[in-house]
Amino acid sequence: MSDSFELTNPEHFTVGTVGPPGQRVFYLQAGVSGLLVSLKMEKQQVAALAAYLASALQETTEDINSIVPEADIGLIEPEEVQFTVGDIGIGYDRKTDRLHLFIAEMQDKDDPTDPASARLFLTRNQVASFISRAQQVVSSGRPPCRYCGAPLNGDGSWCACYN
Repeated sequence: MSDSFELTNPEHFTVGTVGPPGQRVFYLQAGVSGLLVSLKMEKQQVAALAAYLASALQETTEDINSIVPEADIGLIEPEEVQFTVGDIGIGYDRKTDRLHLFIAEMQDKDDPTDPASARLFLTRNQVASFISRAQQVVSSGRPPCRYCGAPLNGDGSWCACYN
């Protein structure tokens, strides 16, 4: 089992990739002074999380135009990945005006131990920045096939469904 983390006031919250399109590894990162948490994700998880956070942000904000995304925070290339993301949950606390992100480690079905987790308590501005960056990172990969939606090969010209 990996370590669990709780960051109530993260200074760093972003998403990014390492590697060329078609071989990219996606990471969600959060950190405070002296601690950087890097979690491995799938591209589809990043896209779904961004879409859901955008919906949650709209539902919890009276004036969506009042949210100013923070400067684009880049990925710090991870030296160590704490765990691979499995389940993701989102909550909102009106008292602190924070969106809560609950992330559980992907677990082997034969592993009897409890999965590690990360709990992040995020400001609206951090969430808005994450959404923008996630959309950019996801769309910068290989283009989808116009027939099946799967990513095209490395040069962007071929898909098995073309046959």
